[in-house]
Amino acid sequence: MNSAAFRVTNTGQLAIPESTATVRAYEIAAEYTSPALLHHSVRAYLWAAALARQERIEFDPELLWVAAMFHDVGLVEAFDNHRLAFEEAGGHLAKVFAAGLGWSPQRRTRLHEIIVRHMWPSVESAADPEGHLLERSTGIDISGREIDTLTTELRGEILARWPRLRLAEEFTNCFRDQAARKPHTSAATALANGLATRLITNRLEHHHPHAQKQTTTTRG
Repeated sequence: MNSAAFRVTNTGQLAIPESTATVRAYEIAAEYTSPALLHHSVRAYLWAAALARQERIEFDPELLWVAAMFHDVGLVEAFDNHRLAFEEAGGHLAKVFAAGLGWSPQRRTRLHEIIVRHMWPSVESAADPEGHLLERSTGIDISGREIDTLTTELRGEILARWPRLRLAEEFTNCFRDQAARKPHTSAATALANGLATRLITNRLEHHHPHAQKQTTTTRG
């Protein structure tokens, strides 16, 4: 992936941070996850960045981006753990990835925490701004929670660049597989709480981005 993909130009000027860590994290996500899950991961970062800008929440862009890229890798066969919840498995993989880049133990632990906490019902912004933002942004992209905090124009531009593809079907199937094998984990809880219905009724699933102004990309 070249650097042009690391900047999405739209009315909000939401820029994807570019560093060795962010580029490598994207490469891992692109290699191992499906296009639908990859696009979901990118959108999770962009919705989070939009929330942070609107609410003036200070956060670490690199840390949040890497967490977004790894937050669902525990759903794919190569990294699925037969006992751990998918977010725990993904968090551990992210720690190994970050260690290879020379991140400090403290920063690696923070990365793991953010990924695990995205499945929490809520995360306090003051205690963990990146975890707070990722929990909310994944809620927007999967369940449609807080969707009206984002403008129609912003939603259209991001969906045009990173379309949902078959996310609802694929994500539901992933969670059903996780729940069947690991009924004690968060995937089973989410399904019991109506995840499948929330996915298919999410207004983002029925958004028509091509009706919006065309998204452009610029070199980062």
